[in-house]
Amino acid sequence: MIIAVDFDGTIVEHKYPKIGKPIPFAIETLLQLQKENHQLILWTVREGQLLQDAIDYCAERGLYFYAANANYPEEAVPSPRKLNVDMFIDDRNIGGLPDWGVIYKAVQATVEGGDSFQTIMSAQETQQEKNRRKKNIFLRIGEAWDAK
Repeated sequence: MIIAVDFDGTIVEHKYPKIGKPIPFAIETLLQLQKENHQLILWTVREGQLLQDAIDYCAERGLYFYAANANYPEEAVPSPRKLNVDMFIDDRNIGGLPDWGVIYKAVQATVEGGDSFQTIMSAQETQQEKNRRKKNIFLRIGEAWDAK
């Protein structure tokens, strides 16, 4: 599978043009996807030296992309750019960036022809709602009391 991955807000926290703190499990998950022969393309608004900084940041952690802001390394970057990929991983998705474990499961399910990404995301949202409802009994009583 060919996967385009954003940098700011996806691999690292948003601090553009600086490089933010790493988002937990982003690099590790991407390295695992690479080991499983998925082709990763860095897809970012960064250009020039800022792009090189992002590439270097990832390379220092062992993550090397097939291409950056292009379909293949030798491609002359057209304007506007359009990638031919199977999946985009980006914090600007509707609903935001899911947990990297959920992203990994979604990629695996897509490859195996199982549940769709949307099904996995819906299940994740449902679990998050359940977790919100599992509040301490005293918090629930306090909320009920405040609602009166």
